[in-house]
Amino acid sequence: MREIWSSAAYRIAFAYTAAFSVMVAGLGTVVFFAADANFRSQQDAAIAAESDELVHEYRNGGLAELRENILRREADSIADAFGYAVFQADGRRIVGQLDTSLPAAGWQNIVFNGPADRSDPARALTTPLSHGLILVVALNNDAVEQIDKIILVLFTGALAVMILLGTGGAIILGAYIRRRLERISGTAQAILAGELNRRIPTKPAGDEFDRLGRSLNAMLDRISELLENLRQVSSDVAHDLRTPLTRLRGEIDAAIEGAANSDLQQAALERALEQSDRLLSLFSAILRISEVEGGDVARSFARIDLSVLVADLCDSYCPVVQDGGRSLTCRVMPAVEIVGDRELISQAIVNLLDNAQIHTPAGTNIVADVVTASGNAMVRVADNGPGVPMADQRRILKRFVRLDVSRTTSGNGLGLNLVSAIATAHGGSVTIADNAPGLRVSINLPLLRPAA
Repeated sequence: MREIWSSAAYRIAFAYTAAFSVMVAGLGTVVFFAADANFRSQQDAAIAAESDELVHEYRNGGLAELRENILRREADSIADAFGYAVFQADGRRIVGQLDTSLPAAGWQNIVFNGPADRSDPARALTTPLSHGLILVVALNNDAVEQIDKIILVLFTGALAVMILLGTGGAIILGAYIRRRLERISGTAQAILAGELNRRIPTKPAGDEFDRLGRSLNAMLDRISELLENLRQVSSDVAHDLRTPLTRLRGEIDAAIEGAANSDLQQAALERALEQSDRLLSLFSAILRISEVEGGDVARSFARIDLSVLVADLCDSYCPVVQDGGRSLTCRVMPAVEIVGDRELISQAIVNLLDNAQIHTPAGTNIVADVVTASGNAMVRVADNGPGVPMADQRRILKRFVRLDVSRTTSGNGLGLNLVSAIATAHGGSVTIADNAPGLRVSINLPLLRPAA
């Protein structure tokens, strides 16, 4: 029993049953009193009609006619229900078998002596007649009280059955809810115990618990992905920092050993400074990606004309590309607008242009364009260089991933990862495709919806 009351699922189920029982009991009470009032109103109407008819007969035929009609009514089958009496002003009954004392004028609840000297309740209407006579017509309350008892028994029985069924249903419902919640709790306990791959069992076309389970599973997958990413980042950072730190230490040693020769010391310090700058650039890139993935960038979102932005960046970047022996072509669809952070979007496009220039040979043609498709704005940077193998196209979006052919070029493997993080922060994505020949990288961003 303590286990039941300690469970929120059981308490909710029993509270619902209790509330429904109270509601049914209240409804039964209202129905009982409404039915009782209606039956008693009909009873009064029947008494009034009977009394009016006798008064009319008295006025037409006098006491003799009234006596005859009362005797006839008492001999009739309805005599078991109606009672009649005519009293003189002194309270002496002169006509009728209704054995009761003279009630006050008007509507009264009376008690009369029935068969076997039993006192029975009745409803009576007392009407003064001429010559000091008083007519009393009463109707036995047994029928109304019997109906009241039947209604009361029916509602009491129905309430008892409902409470029993409700209690049983509450136990079943509470057990079901508890069982479903224990699956979630059990999965959480297993994950806390180290089983990070455990997930909440769900059904394909399930209820709210299954939808909650799928949402929690998606959250756990995302957390697992972030943890894996964190492990990868930690490993990659340690691996990528080892070489520049080793070189930095070597340059510092060379500077110390060449202290007697100012030229050698100066050259060693300059190389050490270069290694320090590379380390600082690496950490700046990591911090920038973390800032973007943290979700605070939405505060600086504003309306951006992506067509104008890409055209301006192409104009600014074209001389640099040409100086490297490559060409840059810009094809921009006009009036393509999005909502986002202008600085971050610019950084993402510049990173794509940098990659296209750094990882392609001289003579490569680079094309940057802006198009729309399926409610998205697409910024695409393509080249006709050596491209990236199909198996590595998704991998290059991860942190610190550098293909073997890129090991001889500058960089730290964070450029495309930053582009992906920026696109995700704007509700978009990055796709990698073969340009046949070359590579095509697309930033897909939601278009600005026109005002209604």
